[in-house]
Amino acid sequence: MTRSKLREQMFRLCFSIDFHATEEFEAQADLYLEENDFFRNKEKEYIKKRTLDMLSRLGEIDQKINENSKGWDIKRLGKAELTILRIAVYEIMFDEDIPNKVAINEAVELSKTYCNEKAASFVNGILGKIG
Repeated sequence: MTRSKLREQMFRLCFSIDFHATEEFEAQADLYLEENDFFRNKEKEYIKKRTLDMLSRLGEIDQKINENSKGWDIKRLGKAELTILRIAVYEIMFDEDIPNKVAINEAVELSKTYCNEKAASFVNGILGKIG
């Protein structure tokens, strides 16, 4: 599976973060990964490891998003946009294997798929300030 596809699966998994108690998330992640049997074990481990690492840094990631989204409180962002931003900011701040431009471009593409053109521009603007 390509990194883009893995990132999309991570998005689908992370989208549920705000709908479940944090302490339930690991069990939710295991369930999601087991129900989707098209993942190889290596891919499951990759997605789970990155997702849990991102979750452990959520305060720092959300702070960075808030600092760079002038006039927008993080609580007012759509859940899909917020999830996409969180993944991209995580990649920009903590994943040296992914160039910032790639993280930003992938986030914009996810926004076009799961949100709308305005959201894609918004995501691009915020991430452009960060990365």
